[in-house]
Amino acid sequence: MFTFETTNLKEVRSLRIAQFNGRNAIVRSGGATVTGRVLSVLECKSSLPARWTITIVPSVSKIKDSIGRPTPRVHTFAEDLY
Repeated sequence: MFTFETTNLKEVRSLRIAQFNGRNAIVRSGGATVTGRVLSVLECKSSLPARWTITIVPSVSKIKDSIGRPTPRVHTFAEDLY
């Protein structure tokens, strides 16, 4: 789990929407990028300015296949002309 604090209200709103809709959120903090599900958004009411603690469960990155799809054969119709 990845936990961090923020005072950015715009970022908190987008993370709450992602949590409510069950989408993955992308967070950039201190040069690190974390992608995952938002577990909780908690407000620390005793601080000024307002501060929130956000907990994210990182998702496993998808591994791309190295094989891929075969290349299309373009010359199949060219053989019919000769």
